[in-house]
Amino acid sequence: MDGVDVLVIGAGLVGCAAACRLAQAGARVEILEAARPNAGASGANAGSLHFQLERRFLENGEALADQAASILGLNLLAIEEWRGLADELGPDIRVHMRGGLMVAETADEVAILERKVAREVQGGLASRMIDGDAARALAPGLSETVVAASHLEAEGHADPKALTLAFAAAAAARGVRLRQRCRVVAARPVRSGYRLTVETPDGPEDLTAPKILIAAGAWSARIGELFNLHLPLYPVALLMSATERTAPLLDPLIQHVGQRLSMKQAQAGNVLIGGGWPSRMRLDAAGRFDLDRPAEMLASSLRGNLAVAARVFPRVAELNLIRSWTGITAITADQLPLVGAIPQAPGVYVAAGGSAFTLGPTFARLLARRILDEPEERLEIFSPARFGHLNSFMGAADA
Repeated sequence: MDGVDVLVIGAGLVGCAAACRLAQAGARVEILEAARPNAGASGANAGSLHFQLERRFLENGEALADQAASILGLNLLAIEEWRGLADELGPDIRVHMRGGLMVAETADEVAILERKVAREVQGGLASRMIDGDAARALAPGLSETVVAASHLEAEGHADPKALTLAFAAAAAARGVRLRQRCRVVAARPVRSGYRLTVETPDGPEDLTAPKILIAAGAWSARIGELFNLHLPLYPVALLMSATERTAPLLDPLIQHVGQRLSMKQAQAGNVLIGGGWPSRMRLDAAGRFDLDRPAEMLASSLRGNLAVAARVFPRVAELNLIRSWTGITAITADQLPLVGAIPQAPGVYVAAGGSAFTLGPTFARLLARRILDEPEERLEIFSPARFGHLNSFMGAADA
């Protein structure tokens, strides 16, 4: 359908949420999805709301940790955003914000935790250090090996599958058309913006719009190639597991400052266990990472993840494991997401590269303002312009 103001590529959380916010502001929007909504990381993640600085920002030196601390202003915005989402989208998204603990088991880990909390407090986040006994009071069953933790009352989790579909429904109610099984295969600049060639179930079709939002998760870099752009996004495959349902066992979100662990109990009673353990990407016929097939689970990752979970919260070892799965997401070289306008391709925007569940609704709201040419500086730290040197010889030719 020509005549739209924005074409969104990707029907994950950010794509559907951005389409909803754009339509709320009066824009005509269409979403193109190669498979189905939530087919990528938006549907495969465990729905954690990590507002404390995550371990991945702390394990690669102080410089990266300092840089990550600059996103805390967005975390504060996201906390307020999440507090209002259930009222806006309905209770099915199951927002649970009853607190989060990042635990430490050694003196070295406590020192890292203390530096992290100091950065967070300086950035306005209400996190605090507590000792092991206080942590066990908040999470009975936490191991005696935990000697300290940082606590943030606003952390928690939500249902990732329900959230994206709720945003998609809200967008549809505002006139947004979502087209599934429509894969973008070519893009070229024209006087009115960009013309995309799309493979649809009914054959190829050309669509034109003045503005494009690439929100295709791990596929975003491949989409960027169609615009003659380097989007420095690297696919990574991660592992998640779920136990059988059980009576209320674990109220706060649990993370670990020195180990890969994220654990919480969903509303249905299952305990979800993850934290960034790797899986192995499969290769396609051309020898590139295959983004369309599930990654191969690594037995060593599964054993390692479950061992950390059982050590930190021993009662989880009494539960049966009912499912483990892999999901493919994308990261950037500096671990910060890629969100904003691409200078070498005026009218093309991107939102990908991590934190897309916790910060996704906030990214969508702020990026919609930016796409509609409203003043918005709070996304500058995530701007694709920071990698502009990679595209100094790239971009779209004049139409």
